[in-house]
Amino acid sequence: MSVPLLLTILAGGATFIGALFGILGQKPSNRLLAFALGFAAGIMLLISLMEMLPAALHTAGMSPMLGYGMFMLGLIGYFAMDRLLPHQHPQDLMATQGRPVNLKRTAVLLTLGISLHNFPEGVATFVTASSDMELGLGIALAVAIHNIPEGLAVAGPMYAATGSKAKALFWACISGMAEILGGVIAFLLLGPALSPVVIAAIMAAVAGIMVALSVDELMPLAREIDPHNNPSYGVLCGMTVMGLSLTLLQTAGAG
Repeated sequence: MSVPLLLTILAGGATFIGALFGILGQKPSNRLLAFALGFAAGIMLLISLMEMLPAALHTAGMSPMLGYGMFMLGLIGYFAMDRLLPHQHPQDLMATQGRPVNLKRTAVLLTLGISLHNFPEGVATFVTASSDMELGLGIALAVAIHNIPEGLAVAGPMYAATGSKAKALFWACISGMAEILGGVIAFLLLGPALSPVVIAAIMAAVAGIMVALSVDELMPLAREIDPHNNPSYGVLCGMTVMGLSLTLLQTAGAG
């Protein structure tokens, strides 16, 4: 098994950790969840804007028009998909006080929405790790961090609606499997024989997806989960930690 595919599987599998929190009743504090989401957004923003997009633009044969065009395609594509998919915020679902049947239906819809959102994240993790392992590790970490509250958001309401821990884990794992499926399909379709320009174009589009995910989903969700604290602290910490990590890795590589 390739290392990029393994990273994608591990990132998607983090959903299972959140699911365990959901059925064991040991829910992390809203403050911790919000900080984690901001931290993940900071990692994604720094890697996308400071590493992935510049690397794509400086690839031999890549024109600025194609590079920025693919970046905008990633942005617009994410927002278009986000508007078309069934969308229920996890914290709203956790607070739902309706009948169990309605809660179960809403939980299933949330699982569907999260699964479809997770699919491009799996592609992004695989493509990034295939091009640059250091950046791939960063993206995998950020994706894994924000998959934990997603697993919690699916498993908690499903457990409340059905009373079955097995069903709660099953539906949470479905949302995580969508991410792994994205990595597997990228592995099967893209393969190792792509030209540097094609890889750079995909990287630019992935950077756009990651920026849109951070700005449209992770940061607002962090604010809504914990409105009394500023999610920017998590964002700045994520950027700082990832920036220092990349600097240390590059320094060690140069040495």
